[in-house]
Amino acid sequence: MNLYRMLSRRAENGSPIRVGLIGAGKFGTMFLAQARRTPGLHLMGIADLNPARAESAMAETGWPAAQHGADSFEDARLDGTTRITADPMDLIAADGLDVVIDATGHPAAGIAHARACVRHGRHLVMVNVEADVLAGPLLAREFEKAGLVYTMAYGDQPALIAELVDWARASGFPVMAAGKGTKYLEHFHASTPDTVWEHYGITPQRAKAAGMNPKMFNSFLDGTKSGIEMAAVANATGLAVPPEGLAFPPCGVDDLPQVLRPAELGGRLHHAGQVEVVSSLERDGRPVGRDLRWGVYVVIEAETDYVARCFHDYGLQTDVSGNYTALYRPYHMIGLELGISVANAALRGESTGVSSAFNGDVVAVAKRDLNPGEELDGEGGFCVWGRLMPAADSLEQAALPIGLAQGMQLAAPVRKGEVVTQRHVSLDESDPTVRTRREMEKAFAATRTAAE
Repeated sequence: MNLYRMLSRRAENGSPIRVGLIGAGKFGTMFLAQARRTPGLHLMGIADLNPARAESAMAETGWPAAQHGADSFEDARLDGTTRITADPMDLIAADGLDVVIDATGHPAAGIAHARACVRHGRHLVMVNVEADVLAGPLLAREFEKAGLVYTMAYGDQPALIAELVDWARASGFPVMAAGKGTKYLEHFHASTPDTVWEHYGITPQRAKAAGMNPKMFNSFLDGTKSGIEMAAVANATGLAVPPEGLAFPPCGVDDLPQVLRPAELGGRLHHAGQVEVVSSLERDGRPVGRDLRWGVYVVIEAETDYVARCFHDYGLQTDVSGNYTALYRPYHMIGLELGISVANAALRGESTGVSSAFNGDVVAVAKRDLNPGEELDGEGGFCVWGRLMPAADSLEQAALPIGLAQGMQLAAPVRKGEVVTQRHVSLDESDPTVRTRREMEKAFAATRTAAE
């Protein structure tokens, strides 16, 4: 509990943590808003394919124009200003950089940036959960061997869930379930960028004016992002993945310990010790009372009567048996909290959640009947959505990871609701992203940890 003191000391000593941000979208912009208010942080550079967007993000978050006028990274390092570039590799290689943040959301880019960070000795905050789920365990191992930190992004839900799980286990509590909330109805799986805004209750015109990306928002709605985030949690914590994928049971915060128990005890879990996402909507569309749409949770068990009595004595909400209770956080602040990961990596050499196993995978499932010759358009698109699956099942079926489903041309038909397999497409085995995925599968398929 002394990060602020450690950051302040770095500021006083004139040796701030030098940070490079890749991607000036919403997450990155939210980080910028607080980075300028955090002692001991120096935003040395931003890389974005559209440098004007980075300049706009800095202006929007209150940075003075003179701050981002550095002509070189050397100038930025020496005078405390910020260099903006379109070349992320140039940023990663900049002398004096300590921590890189990948906020691109593109799996191939994230993997390439991670490998460059290892070469240049940079810690990496991987906001890019898509890249982490595709190859995170392998990347984390490479960083560890290099004496570097590879970490999930604090403020994003996977890291906050991992924190709750770590708290529970460090306190001696068995974890029954952990996860997050979202807005879910079954027909959302078929949502496309053309239909997404009606589910959010806004017009396409308003969304466009606000700069909202329909594919990104559709990924949240159609279940893909939930699958990706829960795979990351399973891989970071060792929690299991339900065999049939996420069930999205409707549940408010007061009912977490009742609903998120194993089925044999009257709950909705397939088994104890798994990830799950709860819905803020009943199946008929009615809102759930005291929902957890924006938050995260962990459900724990009292293993003795004494602990169960303590739950009762201190007013904890429990299930009917009194043996299960939940701790939850109703909100997450996205990039506004990202500095916690930066500080932990640079000052403590610690992650705020890291993939160490290959328990969960996210595979492409057809949103409609797909025909040979059609080109898959990836996460949040018109063709497929991403379903969470146990990694062993994914490998056995040769399922196509959602992170490889962008730009793939189908060689065989796939019916609506079916898993797209690697036999339906032609993967380029020489592609660096595909090669990295193959390395990860080979390295971790035999060493997946069992759920605790």
